[in-house]
This record gives sequence, C-alpha cells and structure tokens, in this order.
Amino acid sequence: MSCCTHANAAGRFFSFFAKRYRKRFQKKGLEPCQHQLVEGLKRAGIKNTKLLEIGCGVGYLHQCLLEDGAAYALGIDLSEKMLSEAKQWAKDKNMGACTAYRLGDFLDIADTVEKADITILDKVVCCYPDANGLLHAALDKTRNTIALTYPRNRWYIRSVMKLAGVFLWLLRCPFRSYVHDPKQIEQWITAQGFRKTYQNKTLVWLTQVYSKMT
Repeated sequence: MSCCTHANAAGRFFSFFAKRYRKRFQKKGLEPCQHQLVEGLKRAGIKNTKLLEIGCGVGYLHQCLLEDGAAYALGIDLSEKMLSEAKQWAKDKNMGACTAYRLGDFLDIADTVEKADITILDKVVCCYPDANGLLHAALDKTRNTIALTYPRNRWYIRSVMKLAGVFLWLLRCPFRSYVHDPKQIEQWITAQGFRKTYQNKTLVWLTQVYSKMT
C-alpha cells in the first residue's frame, strides 16, 4: 500500500471517531501517557512557545498546553471531521486567535509549514508505515523540542496489532497500525542533534521528549 493510500484510509478511519474523542476527553481528561507527555514538555519549557501538533485530532492536547502558557498552536490532521471538532473547541475556549488548523498528510504539506519551537506527535508514529520519513520531516520543522508517544515494542502489543489488522482486513479497511523499533526511532532523532530529556511509559505507550543540543 502506498503512503498516499494509507493516509487517505487513516483520514476516513479516524473521522469515524471524532465526536467520541471529544466526548471521552470531556468525561475523563488526558490519557495517562498524555499526562506524561505534558510533564516532559513542561520540564523542557512551554511558556510563550509556538507549537506544531502533527495528527492533532480534536485538538485538546495542544489546547491544554496553550492554557498552560504556550503562545500559539498549529494543528495538522488527515481527518476533516477531527479538525472540525478542534476548530469548534478552540472557538468555544476563545482560542481562535492563537490556533490554526490544516487538513492534509504532513509529509505532503511539510514544505509549506513554518518551523515551531515544539513539535508534538501523540500516537502518530504508529499510524505511518514510513516512520523514518515522518520523523525527519517533523525534526526539520522543530527549533527546540520534539515530543512523541508511540507503542512499546512488546510481544503483546505486536499481537494486538496483528489481530487488529486482520479485523480491519475483514472490514475491507486499508488502514493499519505499526509497531516501530524505539531504538531506531531514538537513533533517528539523536542523529539530528537532539538529546533525550524525558522518558516514561504505560503498559502500552512509550513517551519521549527530545531537546536540541546547544
């Protein structure tokens, strides 16, 4: 499957969950791994920063960071319905002036995206077959800090991913999730002049924050 085909499939897949994502956050708040991500970013420094969230979904993560002191956020997502929810939520929170949203595959539009102080990829690396290309494009747009959550490379997670792939195949849905090697991901990021400043994990997710070495 080409990356373009996969991106289109991912956009349709996540559009189905747009309203559910918003309702879940309203009821339960941030997920444990997102609390970890926010903690790592606060340690790195978020005051008056410009954020770029790739795969922003309904927007609540970067909107929380704006409430905590970030200055501006650009959210990019493949799902028009996700962005519709994000825009409405930003409007409801009077964040229209400090947020912007773009529809599309980040790898397709990266050349037209301005650099940000902080780049966020929350549960996005696992949605791309080309993790190398995605991370290098994201790093190219990052001035100071990049934060990401992605699946831990464990047998039980790989097994669930395989079962999910079979289920999606039966439904004739071409979207798939991927478990990428954390050691390789770290090598890609540190090779671009970043060092790991924070790491934490849950049963499923690995959370990492990297800052550019000065």
